[in-house]
Order: sequence, then structure tokens, then C-alpha cells
Amino acid sequence: MDPRMYLSALRRRWPLIIVLGLLGAAAAFFYDSTLPTLYKSTASVFVSTQRGDTTSELVQGSNFAQANVQSYAQLATSPVVLQPVIDELGLTTTVNGLASVISSDTPLNTVIIQITVQNSDPARAAMIADAVTDSLSTVVEEISPTSADKTPAVKMTQIAPAQVPAAPFAPNTRLIVATGLAVGLALGLVLALIWELLDTRVRSEKELTAITGLPVLGAVATGPSKKPGWIAMRSDSHSMQAESYRRIRANLEFADIERAVRSVIVTSATAGEGKSTTSLNLALAMAERVGRVLLIDGDLRRPTIAERCGLEGSVGLTTVLLGKLSVADAVQRYARTVDVLASGVIPHNPGQLLGSSAMAALLAEVSSTYDFVVIDTPPLLAATDTLGLAHATDGAIIVVKYKSTRRQQLAEAVGSMRTVNARLLGVVFDRIPTPKAIEYYSYHAKRSDGSPDLPASTPDDAEETTAPTKPSAAPQESPAAADVESDQGPEATDESHAAAPTVTRTKKTRRARSDVIHTSDAGATVVVES
Repeated sequence: MDPRMYLSALRRRWPLIIVLGLLGAAAAFFYDSTLPTLYKSTASVFVSTQRGDTTSELVQGSNFAQANVQSYAQLATSPVVLQPVIDELGLTTTVNGLASVISSDTPLNTVIIQITVQNSDPARAAMIADAVTDSLSTVVEEISPTSADKTPAVKMTQIAPAQVPAAPFAPNTRLIVATGLAVGLALGLVLALIWELLDTRVRSEKELTAITGLPVLGAVATGPSKKPGWIAMRSDSHSMQAESYRRIRANLEFADIERAVRSVIVTSATAGEGKSTTSLNLALAMAERVGRVLLIDGDLRRPTIAERCGLEGSVGLTTVLLGKLSVADAVQRYARTVDVLASGVIPHNPGQLLGSSAMAALLAEVSSTYDFVVIDTPPLLAATDTLGLAHATDGAIIVVKYKSTRRQQLAEAVGSMRTVNARLLGVVFDRIPTPKAIEYYSYHAKRSDGSPDLPASTPDDAEETTAPTKPSAAPQESPAAADVESDQGPEATDESHAAAPTVTRTKKTRRARSDVIHTSDAGATVVVES
């Protein structure tokens, strides 16, 4: 992870950091409420010598007091000083207990001793501080040297009696709560980074580019959750999901100017990442631009294309590869210019079939018949079937599901394709959150009366034909082209019927929004209603 990924992780996990910070502050406040309230009172004494007639004696006495002031301060917490205090005030504590709440300090280069006492009662704290000062003065005078007249050489004078404190000094609620907040925030930061390191799901296009080194052909937002198997290009051709697939189509058109892409395999690292949905929508998006498109269900382990399209799945790719049917007899019409070659019966050796010479011959045949071929293949980490098709098409597209595909899975999948020198066209980021800026432009076209236009036709639209629905090698002629021929006279009509392919007439079940006219190499005109 680079620093930008760390910052991105902190932005994503900021609720966790804030919650842990607040919990830390709340725990610190609760802890503060359990602590006793303590008051502190301080008394000060001055240590001096009794004798000093000359200057020399005064200097010697001052040096003597300063040299022993630290020792006198230590006596403040000794039993010889504290026991008389306990007896005098009638305290219900031991010498050690009283010593734990008493501290003595001597400022630097002074002969002053400051005695501080802590207690839950402010008046008692001041009383104990004065009592300890008096007891310490008595003990020091008793143990200090005496003169000939039995006068102690050292004298302690109280210079600042203890004052009753007005406010407690402990607990410091602000400091404790601030410390708890800081600890909680620090814990949140650590957990957020650990979570990011352990949760390796892909969340951004920057991660995709960093992991794969491939361009992002498109990002598809999540569709309506109440419509499982929703095909945007058929159900709502004006949705932002449909526009995302058109963007993928446009990027494929400019993927290589010198070598046009006319066939692709669509795969993913693991199952459930949206490769079949991408294959279906990409085929429909390509049909709007290039003409006749063939969608092949090359996932011979868990095929789903036939079921998603409402077509017969028992006859298809395996039937053709085994030589039981021709391609023209096995394909089924899904949309007006989109044919589907289902998987057929699931074989016991799918990898061998997809990598066979029969599969190569099939792809060569359909590439000369159709303008674009899309093949849905198994996940790369689940099976090696896709690797056999990698060199039989113009390139591969890898579908990555937002917050589902893991970085190591994606890296391994891309690595397996590069190991066999497959041509990788790019990745598709599927089911990302709907960007608000894009959602604004996802509107339906309106009629002149202001009502919304009808969505694109669905696979359930009825098609009445006078010829079989199976596609022939030559393009179908539209009803519009047939009407033009009828106006040229009997002779012209006879000649055109002799050279033209079988005419399929379709009956419209609803008004189409636009007609896109394609002209094939054979000269026939195909009118596609989008």
C-alpha cells in the first residue's frame, strides 16, 4: 500500500475512528467518576541554625543547614514523625497509609521544606499538613547537635501555614477524558489500517490500474436490486448502466487502431462477478454500432446465457463441436441483430473442447459471418478453459466486481493470462455505487407531449417470420428493402429475388425509437430497430 491508499483507507473508515474515539472518551469519563475527590494542602518551614556570633559562624551554620535539609525532608514521611501525628489527631490509618498521601520537597538551593498532604476532606488535609510540620520540627530539634546550654543547633520555623483548599486537584476530568479520546482515536487509526490490510477487496479504479496495469474500459453502476438478472441494454436502454456498456463498446473500438477488435472473450477472476451480464449487454451494445453480433456461451461448466435469454440451452456449442449440427442450425435469435450460441449439453472435458481444432474452426467461421463475436468464458481461477481461447480471439476483457474481487485474486488472474501471452484489452469495474453526478444525466427521452418514451424492446417481443429464425450465412433483408424492390418493376424484382437471400419480415409490437441501417458486403440492407 502506498501513502495514498492509506489516506483512502482512513477516509473510508472514519466512522470507525470517530466511534472508537467517542467510546474512549466515554470510558475515560466513567473511570473518572469512580475516582475519589482529593484536596491538597501545603505547609512550609524554614531551617536555620541557632548560633552565629561572627560572619564565619553564620556561613558555617548556613552551609550546615543546607547540607542537611534534604535529610530533614526525608524525615517528614518517617514513623518517628507520623506516629505522633496519628496519635494527636486520632487518625484511623497506619504510618504507611499516612506516608502515601504526604510528600516533601525542597526547592533548589534553599533551606525551605514544603510538606504537602492529600485528603478527601479539605480541612483535614490542612490540619494534617500543620501537624506534620510541628512534629517534624520537634524531631529535628531533638536529633540535632546541642550547645553547652543544651540549646539545639538547628531550628525549624513555619513560614507558611497550610490553607484549606477551595477546589479539588484530583481527578482531572478534562485531562482524563482528553486522554481517553486520544487513545480511542489512536486505536481507531490502527484498526482502520489493519482492516485495510486484511480486507483486500478492490474498491477503486486506481487500485485496478495499479494491480493489473490495464486500462479501465468502463465502470458499471449497480442496477435495480429488485430485478435479478436485469439486462440494462434490453430493459432500459437509456439508463446509466446502458450508457456504461456503450462506453465500453466505444473504448473497444479505439483499443487498437491498426488491429480492429472483432472478437473478445469476457472472463473474471472468480464466479459471481458479472461476466455473463457484461457479455450480454456488451453484445447488445455492439449490435447498435457494428451490425450482426454473435454471443457464445463458452462457460461449459456453469452456463447461464441461455437461461438469461430465455432460449433453449440443450443445443449449442458442444453440439457444433461434436459435429452433430452446423453453426447456422445451432444459433438462436435473441435480438434483431444478436444471435446466441448456447452452451449445449455440459461435457465432461470442457477444457479439451474449447482448446480443440474444432473450436478454432468454429471461431474462424463465425468471424467471417458476424461483425462481432462475444464469448462468455469460465472464471480464470476456477478453471483453465479460458486460457485455451485466449489466442483464438482478438483479446480478453476481465470483469471485476466492486468490493468483491480481492487484490491477490485479480493479480493471479491477470498473471495467468500474461503467462500464456494473451492479449488483455482492459478491465470492467462492475456494480460500483451509483455516482450522483452521473445519476443526474440518467434520464429517459421524452415525447413531444412530455410523457416518457417507452424502453427498448425486450426479448419477449413477438417476432412473426415467414422464414426460419436461424441466421443464414448471408444477411437478412429488411421489409424496407423489399418494398424498394417492388417499385422497380417485375424484371428487376425477379433479378433481385434470384440473387438476394431469404427475406425475413418482422412484425413490430411497438413503435421503435430509431432505425439504424447497416449495409453488408453482399449489398443487402438491414434495418435495425433500436
